[in-house]
Parts: sequence; structure tokens; C-alpha cells
Amino acid sequence: MSQSALKASTIAASMRFGGSQVCRRFVPVLAVAVAALLTGCAQRDSVTVGAIPDDYRTNHPIVIAEKNQKIDLPVGAGDRGMTGSQRDTLSGFLDGYDRSAAPAVTIAIPVGSANEIAAAAASRDFVRLAVASGIKRNRIVMTSYQSASAEASAPIRVAYISVKAQTDKCGRWPEDLVETSENKHYADFGCSYQNNLAAQMANPADLLGPRKQAPIDAEQRGKVIDGYRNQPFFDWEAEGEVSY
Repeated sequence: MSQSALKASTIAASMRFGGSQVCRRFVPVLAVAVAALLTGCAQRDSVTVGAIPDDYRTNHPIVIAEKNQKIDLPVGAGDRGMTGSQRDTLSGFLDGYDRSAAPAVTIAIPVGSANEIAAAAASRDFVRLAVASGIKRNRIVMTSYQSASAEASAPIRVAYISVKAQTDKCGRWPEDLVETSENKHYADFGCSYQNNLAAQMANPADLLGPRKQAPIDAEQRGKVIDGYRNQPFFDWEAEGEVSY
């Protein structure tokens, strides 16, 4: 073999041997790079899902606080005492009065209005109705307020303070609903639901903790157990299949 041919064969052999080393070194590096890319995708998905910190229960929490319950009852200048519609409205309003807490009930009568005399007569009937509904007489406060116009008829205002479960006011739209790039709820999301849930709470203390269990009625429990024991036994095998 000539010297030039020997050099050519040596160079080709070294290239084949070097190429195999390059391939063996490149394959692990490629596997590590692919694994890193997949790991990056998984982390990006986790960050995207976990980047929604807002919750309607956090944005619109239900809180227990005192709230001034009030109602304005219109009185005509020609009325002589409490009317039937006023009785029904006031009775429904006083149904929410907590007689165990017994807050003060304020009845404000207009002064200097066209119906001043009629309002004074109706207010006395309001007091009688409140006492008849279970409100103590010493918890009823009679007061007055100046009417804005002497020619207009002003209403009688009845008010008392009660503890209610409530949330903040709904209808806040500080941002455009189209702006959803951050993938978050809009500001008013869940507000109506929270308000409706708070309005259904007859006893706001139920949100703070469970009530004390009532004592067991042994007599009623015995009746239930006896009724279960004495109920007729149905033999499925004897009766066979049920026909409809």
C-alpha cells in the first residue's frame, strides 16, 4: 500500500471512531435536554393552574354585624288611626325582631307636616300592635323628626337594630370583563350568591359554630324503634319476581 493510501485509510478510520464517540456523547445530552423541556412544561402548567388566588368566598365574605332595620309607613292626612295595610306591613316587619335580644324599637313621628295629627294617632296604634306582638313596652321609644315640607305628608319611621349575616354591596364593576389575561374572576363574581346565602340565615350564630344538642326524647325514640321492629317482613323468595 502506498503512503498516500495508508494516510487516507488512517484518516477514515479515525473519523469513524470519532463519529461514534460523538454520537455516544450526544445521545445522553439530547435525552437530558428533552427531559428538561418536559419538566419546564409541567412546571408552567402548575404555575398557570395555581395562579388563580381569588375566591368568591374571600372576595365577598359573609360577616355577622349589627344592621339597622327600618321601614317607612306612609300615613294619609285624612287617616284616623292605623289602617289594615299598615297593620299587615308592620306585623311582617316586626317578625324579624329578636325578642330574646330585645333591642329598642324606635317609632319616629313627623312634625310640621300636613299629616302630623294623623301620624300621631297612627303611632299610638303602632305601639299597641308592637306590644301585642311580644315587644316589651319599655323597649319602645317614641321620637319625632322635622318634616321637610309643611304641605307634604311624611311617613312614620319604625326602626330597630338586629344582628344579621351580610356581605358587601354587589354591583361593583371596576374593570372591563373582557380583560381576562390574568385568568381571574371579575370583581362582582359570587356576590349575589353570597348575599342570598346570608339572607337565608335565620340564626346568624349558626355560621360561628353548631348549636347545643337538645336532650334525647326517650319516649319518641322508643316509638320509632318499636315501629321498626313490628313492621311486616317481606319475603322476596316466597313472593318471587315483582310484576309491574
